[in-house]
Amino acid sequence: CSGLTSIEIPNSVTSIGNYAFYSCSGLTSIEIPNSVTSIGNYAFYSCSGLTSIEIPNSVTSIGNYAFYSCSGLTSIEIPNSVTSIGNSAFSWSGLTSIEIPNSVTSIGNEAFSSCDGLESFVVEGGNPNYDSRNNCNAIIETQTNTLLYGCMNTIIPNSVTSIGNYAFYSCDGLTSIEIPNSVTSIGNSA
Repeated sequence: CSGLTSIEIPNSVTSIGNYAFYSCSGLTSIEIPNSVTSIGNYAFYSCSGLTSIEIPNSVTSIGNYAFYSCSGLTSIEIPNSVTSIGNSAFSWSGLTSIEIPNSVTSIGNEAFSSCDGLESFVVEGGNPNYDSRNNCNAIIETQTNTLLYGCMNTIIPNSVTSIGNYAFYSCDGLTSIEIPNSVTSIGNSA
């Protein structure tokens, strides 16, 4: 479907299935109606021409690899209805900033890995599972004090005890980092 440039999804659609727009590289924009509650695995995988997408407040889950390799996608607003973000959901995308709402209780492995343009991570206050304490520019899992994802200008707080797998994987803009003495383990491919 590389020739597909835009699409309007009708209100009768309740979910965007697995591989629905897989590798539709010509797709530049899409409007998702409020009737949609889930975005499936690989739904927009490698839609490199996609520059903007608005996720409605009805969506509760973003599947594995949903926006993987969407290199043209520089910004996205995750609504407060979303509770889960799948594995590698935004890996290799063009995102420059991301805000995780307090509704998100599950973030999959490598969800933001290899986003080398990513400069800002923010977790909305009041999130029960994740935070960006002390404006650290990272996502920290609160129960384990594990830094999951960081990017440029990440300050690792003294309360962090471990750095997760792929936490800084392919952060091309990262030039220096200071790891506090509180850290006792550093994950694979960190």
